[in-house]
Amino acid sequence: MRTAVVVGGGLGGLAVSGALARSGWQVTLLERADRIRPEPTAVVLWPNGVRALRSLSLGAGLDAIATGLRDGGVRRPDGHWLVQPRQTPTERLPVVVHREDLHDALIAGLGERVELRTGVTVRTVRAVSGERPAVGDGRHTYQADLVVAADGTDSVLRRQLAPEAGVVSSGCAAWRAVIPWYRAPSLPGPVGGEILGAGYRFVAASLGERGSSGASSRGGIYWMATAAGAPRPEPPEKQLALLRRWYAGWPVPVDELLAATEPADLVQHEIRELRPLPRSYGFPVGAGGVVLLGDAAHAMPPHLGQGSCLAFEDAATLAALLRESSLPDAVVAYDRARRPRAAAVVRQTRRMSAVLQTRGRLALRARDAALGAITPRLLGSASSVAAQWRPPA
Repeated sequence: MRTAVVVGGGLGGLAVSGALARSGWQVTLLERADRIRPEPTAVVLWPNGVRALRSLSLGAGLDAIATGLRDGGVRRPDGHWLVQPRQTPTERLPVVVHREDLHDALIAGLGERVELRTGVTVRTVRAVSGERPAVGDGRHTYQADLVVAADGTDSVLRRQLAPEAGVVSSGCAAWRAVIPWYRAPSLPGPVGGEILGAGYRFVAASLGERGSSGASSRGGIYWMATAAGAPRPEPPEKQLALLRRWYAGWPVPVDELLAATEPADLVQHEIRELRPLPRSYGFPVGAGGVVLLGDAAHAMPPHLGQGSCLAFEDAATLAALLRESSLPDAVVAYDRARRPRAAAVVRQTRRMSAVLQTRGRLALRARDAALGAITPRLLGSASSVAAQWRPPA
């Protein structure tokens, strides 16, 4: 029986662990925290992410918890339309799912061949010719035919295998929250679309339908705000007060959603990325190998909503290649398939990041004047990326 060690119990680590187990692998999943606890926020999945989950036999679970999004267009803080809503085909639009619901679906898909060990802080990786791949926490060594580094942006394994890839700040911070339906404000019309200001952005979406069981067992309204600058050190109460001040007077539903948000709902993140990307995502080791997956391979800003989608693509690609090829060949093929794909998405994300972080009166005026042409092209390109990817046959 082939064996794998997966480091990191995030969405990508859970997805690849379940995929390998369903293919007959014995998997040891190592998580640093004492328990795997997802954030009480949401995840936007574009068609490529949905397609990847379906290829991993998780489509039925996703259908039960996902809510389809509409094309809501792009506005300025004064309400002026920069990009009008369009009649985009449903199959090219993303869905939104509560992160806790998605986590539950991934956990349910692990099966009996996955041994989950929590409270394990991996410190070393062994990728030496003549020896089996392995990781260690200073007390125990976990060796297997395959090691999957899914340990996030600050990946310990990536730092040792690909030290050229550094983690840098993207120059902005993000706040997310889900307002449950019983506290969500009544709003005119469906929630959707985004609003762009000088270094500020606000996006909102509905999780399920008000007054029904909905698509998600944790329904409500999800919103994400990004602002140029460093994360705020203040407690959540003061962070929320700052957000309400920064976004005061913005169009519906911004004021209404921030007013209905409680400090306990708020989750803040510094947005960071890898610059440059690793030179390789796959490292053959004798008859086995090590691969990088998810944010460990291609951490990027969330502006195009492709972080989780690429992690699921990684998992689907790796699982498919391992079914068709011997292990060392599959590791090489994985690198060959994933590196160009990730690089293309990262380039698009950085272009959008430059547009979103425009500051200064003259620069902002030029940005707004050109945004009607720039944004459809960028969003169209992102939509094309989402539509083009297919799991390996």
